[in-house]
Amino acid sequence: MAKLFGTDGIRGVANKNPMNSGTAVKVGQALTHVLKKRQHHRPRIIVGKDTRLSGYMLESALAAGICSMGGDVVLVVPMPTPGIAFITTNMNADAGIVISASHNPYRDNGIKIFSNSGMKLNDNQEEEIEKLIFSQKLHSLMPDASEIGRAYRADDALGRYIVFLKHTFPREISLEGMKVILDCANGATYKVAPTLFKEMRAETISLNIEPDGININKAGGSLHPEALAKKVASERADIGLAFDGDGDRLIAVAENGHIITGDRIIAICARHYKEERMLLNDTVVTTVMSNIGLSKSLEKMKIRRIESPVGDRFVLEKMIEEGAVLGGEDSGHIIFLNHHTAGDGILTALQLLAVIKKTGKKLSELASVMKVYPQILKNLQLKKRKKLKSFPEFQKVVQRAEKTLGASGRVLIRYSGTQPLLRIMAEGPSREKTKKAVDMIYKAAGKILK
Repeated sequence: MAKLFGTDGIRGVANKNPMNSGTAVKVGQALTHVLKKRQHHRPRIIVGKDTRLSGYMLESALAAGICSMGGDVVLVVPMPTPGIAFITTNMNADAGIVISASHNPYRDNGIKIFSNSGMKLNDNQEEEIEKLIFSQKLHSLMPDASEIGRAYRADDALGRYIVFLKHTFPREISLEGMKVILDCANGATYKVAPTLFKEMRAETISLNIEPDGININKAGGSLHPEALAKKVASERADIGLAFDGDGDRLIAVAENGHIITGDRIIAICARHYKEERMLLNDTVVTTVMSNIGLSKSLEKMKIRRIESPVGDRFVLEKMIEEGAVLGGEDSGHIIFLNHHTAGDGILTALQLLAVIKKTGKKLSELASVMKVYPQILKNLQLKKRKKLKSFPEFQKVVQRAEKTLGASGRVLIRYSGTQPLLRIMAEGPSREKTKKAVDMIYKAAGKILK
């Protein structure tokens, strides 16, 4: 059977199959029909987007599909993916749809669906929608003209989200006197983040807040925090906060200009949560891509680390299963389940700032809780996916690379769930040995896959 949904919704190049208006109409129709069948009432569906040029086209197509199947659509201004998850539950909607390709360039776009609980659909729910789309039955299920749905805009959605975020921050603490530099990647946080931090009385400088539809994630944000690091150092700011295009990730910059990625943010928050007796079951969920240093840090703090596959949906599933309130990825996608069901870059920033204010320590000092082992990730562009285990010579190369790294290193090779890439990651005792291992595997994989 053909597949639409990958590991994080539907993803592809905008205006090309499957990420075109035709598919979007069908997704809107299929989702609406599934909801009507289950709930026996007119569904209300939130539709949000980031700042990509193609978002407006896909928003209109989704709205047309939903209304044509007898559902109502609530359209909101560009806002972060976790904001849509929140608004879905806050407005008692039956589902929420986000049009975004997250950290990908503007040419790509995607469709992610949240249930009425604010969580992404599981595999079975996505499969039900897929089957309906490919069945060619949608046209026969459409209601008559009297039952067509309506579309309207929720002008207060951004305000609701800002109020929610404020409530995740301790009321007894103020950000007054803190100098914060934001990098919004010309993405979905471009309006909400500067507004929020100014309202919270931080001295705020904002970068990349002029989206034009094609500059999202370009030379800034969590993917490219180098310019922010220089700005933090030159402005003598207390912290830099870099978000990605759809606002679900955070990479921080310490006052000395050093970049602090997700694993160290997790370690900082885990220690603080444990000291405050907020770390349920003394458990943290991380992925197979997390740095070895995080494992060693958590072990030293007597915190149990549970490993999940890569992807926020898998992290969340494992957190619920293990009764954890904290989990995430080195990419900066971190979930605080005591506040939200989705990874949220701004919420993560507030939790990190709360630790800084409560402890009275600088971020550079807090970050020493974890030693970062040299980690190198190299992506190989693919023409075709092949089962690498079926190539004995390639497996021998991997084994040689692992031997080079020794007991304090590791190799992880996986296909990207959202892009045509083979991701080759290695960690080791030194950068030189780690690079040698990655280059060795990259060269061998290239002969097979190119």
